[in-house]
Amino acid sequence: MINSNHIKRGMALKVDGDLVVIQSFEHHKPGKGAAIVRVRIKSLSKGTTVERTWRSGEMLEDVELEKRNVTYNFEDGDQLVFMDSETYDQIHVDKADLEDILKFIHDGMEFQILLYDGKPVSVIPPNFVIVKVDYAEEGLKGDTATTAYKEVTVEGGGKIQTPLFVKSGDMIKIDLRDMSYVERVNQK
Repeated sequence: MINSNHIKRGMALKVDGDLVVIQSFEHHKPGKGAAIVRVRIKSLSKGTTVERTWRSGEMLEDVELEKRNVTYNFEDGDQLVFMDSETYDQIHVDKADLEDILKFIHDGMEFQILLYDGKPVSVIPPNFVIVKVDYAEEGLKGDTATTAYKEVTVEGGGKIQTPLFVKSGDMIKIDLRDMSYVERVNQK
């Protein structure tokens, strides 16, 4: 059993007898009443995605999964192919499972895959990724009274908000948990 306050993206639970994976979650404290946890879960047997709400502190049934370190290799139609780092087996995962970070993935990137009865249940990306900025408009000097951001395009086509000083060709670190800019990385 696990407390609803401790759930994370990619975690597997048993809900109403069905195995589900947490795709996203949000802790919410309304002005009046108890705190709640809103989640988007995907049923592994039905393939459907639904939204659920649990009270903060509610106990949920978690599922024990096998964890493997894998490396991203390539796209194959509507699937992504990963290679197990120990056995060199190829593991196929639906592209839709990583839709939100798909444009930030590159060859050789390391992930963790959770397996249930030998089948992939969830893919856990690294927390941070370093990517090259393909396109960034020039920021105007002295254009800010407070911290200002602009949208840049990185390798792979992903778009992210960065400070004005980031320019084309820079390497930047992105937090994949909330798709936010972390820092500019020195090129060596």
